[in-house]
Amino acid sequence: MLAVALVVLVVVIWASLALGVRSIDPAQVWRAIVSPDTADPEQFVVLQLRVPRTVIGLAAGIALGLAGTVIQGVTRNPIADPGLLGVNAGASLAVVLGISLAGLSDPLGYIWLAFGGAAAAAVLVFSVGRGQPVRLALVGAAVAAFVTPLIALVLLRDTEAFNQYRFWAVGSLTGRELGTVGALWPFLLVGAVIALALAHRLNLLALGDDVASALGQRVGVTRAFAGVAIVLLCGTATALAGPIALVGLVVPHAARRLAGSDYRWIMAASMVLGPIMLLTADVVGRLLVPNAELEAGVVAALIGAPVLIAVARSRKVAGL
Repeated sequence: MLAVALVVLVVVIWASLALGVRSIDPAQVWRAIVSPDTADPEQFVVLQLRVPRTVIGLAAGIALGLAGTVIQGVTRNPIADPGLLGVNAGASLAVVLGISLAGLSDPLGYIWLAFGGAAAAAVLVFSVGRGQPVRLALVGAAVAAFVTPLIALVLLRDTEAFNQYRFWAVGSLTGRELGTVGALWPFLLVGAVIALALAHRLNLLALGDDVASALGQRVGVTRAFAGVAIVLLCGTATALAGPIALVGLVVPHAARRLAGSDYRWIMAASMVLGPIMLLTADVVGRLLVPNAELEAGVVAALIGAPVLIAVARSRKVAGL
């Protein structure tokens, strides 16, 4: 399964580099990678426009896939995702305030605000929720419900802020520079390492807190490290691509269907399926509307919603 998924990922990466409003011959794509010549218009498109969005899609997809898996595992909630824990709302509020109060207009300046807002929201939710699955979901929903009207209030009073914010909020891989990945990759790496190290602990946690404690696991420590991983991964993904919905929710379910209930395999599958879904959404968005593009966040929702409905209607849903 992983081998097939990796082959699919390679195909999707090629499609991301070659397809779009202007389709480019695969041989030209290969030449742009092995012997770049920015004087060539087609190679310029590949190197300056499509390589950055592909790399950002890979990084954000890995982060969302792993984050969704950890969130669902630690909360034992099948509908948990970064949005449920208020992460997207926190990042959005920080970006809106930065645009409105500080006059930021450079997407590179958004990333630190988005990362900080996402991290602050996650820390607040985990501090108040105290690691209890139901309480985490309730606190996350409360934070999102409180922050969303504040965002709307600022945007209604500041038209300029709204015009800039709407391009970031829809969730997109365009308009981001490769330097954003260079600035945030250490956070992604640390978050991914922590998440992968928690896989065995999440297997025990799925049996219930009492059983996990009886088997020698310190449940509070597990949830604390899971919180750190979620902060780093969600903050990175939201800062890179904006608040993209459903990827962190659908990918873990798809990974369970393909890999079973062992979180070690679920996480490995999620690291591949996350970029596949996000990059596919980006490529489809380029091809769906002639001479224009749909944002990846919109297409991801269109792709993810039917998948999620199919999972929900299934008679046999893998347990968390």
